[in-house]
This record gives sequence, structure tokens and C-alpha cells, in this order.
Amino acid sequence: MEIETPPTEKPYEKAEGERRGIVIVNTGDGKGKSTAAFGLALRAHGRGKPVKIFQFMKVPSARFGEHRMFEQLGIPIEGLGDGFSWKSQDLERSGQLARDGWAKARAAILGGDYFMVTLDEITYPLIYGWMPLDDVLETLRNRPAHVHVVLTGRRCPPEIVALADTVTEMTLVKHAFQAGIPAQRGIED
Repeated sequence: MEIETPPTEKPYEKAEGERRGIVIVNTGDGKGKSTAAFGLALRAHGRGKPVKIFQFMKVPSARFGEHRMFEQLGIPIEGLGDGFSWKSQDLERSGQLARDGWAKARAAILGGDYFMVTLDEITYPLIYGWMPLDDVLETLRNRPAHVHVVLTGRRCPPEIVALADTVTEMTLVKHAFQAGIPAQRGIED
């Protein structure tokens, strides 16, 4: 490790632009995409802002740690899918669930009632061809000016990356699963 001298002057100028809703993407093969998005939802909720979370791959009856906590806090979170594709019994049904879920998410974004709408794991139904990318792009472009949208998932389509205001790519350096350590409740869920 190399020791650094802490900066004593502000390393940036204050932005002079207009405050508006932004599009944020968390993508890449590293861990933490959804976790970072949930952190933003908590931050907004803590400021009294209305938030809605849609999970495209989780089932509506999911009871993972985030569901339990968001329920306690009064943050609406909705599973729209039937699990990851390798768990699905019917991929046609999975695609229909994604399209139906997108209709709900699109209405929430365009309705303007939410400060932030999180589209967790939306990249998967997009890259599987289950949902129309053009409709997602159009919705992001035409959303009310105050609405922030957070999208997560691996292999985010480049068209969404180009449209987004902030993009973070999580890079896998090392993962416990690679060492044979199974998923841990409270860490992976």
C-alpha cells in the first residue's frame, strides 16, 4: 500500500447545472449492483422521497432480506418474475411476466408519483429478448423531469449506457463462491 497525502483543497468545482432526475446504471460482473441501488432507495426514502422498487427476476412471493426490511420501512418492492432462467419451468411464461412487469414499471416511471424508481435486474429480460429495448429507452427519455431511474444487471445494453447520466461497472476481483463457499443469508439475499 502506498501512503497518500490527504487533499487540502476541494478537487472539483461545484456543478452549476439544473437539478433534475437522472438515470443511473449499476452493471458488470462484480457483486453489489442491487445492493448499491437499494442504498440509493434508502437514501431517498430517508429524505422523505417516494420510492418504488421493481425486481424483474424475483418472484412476487420472495421474502429475501431486502423484502423484509423494505416492508418494515414502508418502501414498496415488487417481484415481477419467476426466478432466474435456469429455475424457470416455462421461459415463455418468464418472458410474459417480464413484459407485464415492464408495463407496471413504465407506468410508475411515467406517472411521476415517485422520486426514484429502481429497475432491479432489468438487463436480463432485455438481453434475453423478452422486452423491447426501444420502449425502455423511450420511457427513460420521456419520463417526468424529476424522476430518477436506477437500473441494475449484468451486460447492460450499450444503448442504455449511452443514455444514462451515471454508470458504474462493478468489476469482479474475487468472490467467495469461486472458493466453494455457498451463498450466505444476509449477504447474498
